[in-house]
Amino acid sequence: MTGRLASVNLGIVTEAEWAGDASGRSGIDKRPAEGSVLLRAEGVAGDFIAERAHHGGPDQAVYAYAEEDAGWWGAELGRTIRPGGFGENLTTYAIDVTGAVIGEQWAIGSALLQVTKPRTPCTTFAGFWGMPDLIKRFTVRALPGAYLRVLREGEVGAGDPVEVVDRPGHGVTIGEVFRALHLEPELLPGLLDVADLPEPVREKIRRRVAGRS
Repeated sequence: MTGRLASVNLGIVTEAEWAGDASGRSGIDKRPAEGSVLLRAEGVAGDFIAERAHHGGPDQAVYAYAEEDAGWWGAELGRTIRPGGFGENLTTYAIDVTGAVIGEQWAIGSALLQVTKPRTPCTTFAGFWGMPDLIKRFTVRALPGAYLRVLREGEVGAGDPVEVVDRPGHGVTIGEVFRALHLEPELLPGLLDVADLPEPVREKIRRRVAGRS
């Protein structure tokens, strides 16, 4: 399976009342970059990250969102959503991001990435879009985009092919994990043995299945 990168996007410093960081700053406003960008194990070179607890780091170094899904939102809201408008680093085309299997690997440019978990919508996202009900609407639509781990650091750029080079046999997708965590808790037990999920997500699932949260 091969798609492509429509855009690589880098966050700029935004100061706003809705910013989730204690300093009142956010990096959710991402703009298309010129040329190639280095993907590193801790994040994307040149990308501003304010809330390190929720963005960046090995399990969420890169965030991808599908151009097709962004197009649905644009039609639904009657607005133009530019690349980076979801706070994504990689805007993809012709790759089923919601259908990506947890642990599958993407070869892009000279980098190798691994799908780790879905994005959870936050108040910063709602504030950035100026939509108080965005979290609810985004959750119900269940097209969350995917975080990725950088297995091999490398450079990527707009137009690069996105090739799925390995896919685990368990078949659990980004969409299934998102629905289990936010919409369909009956799916949670089926995720307990998905070793490719980051440990914090697996621990959350264990607690919920055990009825502790």
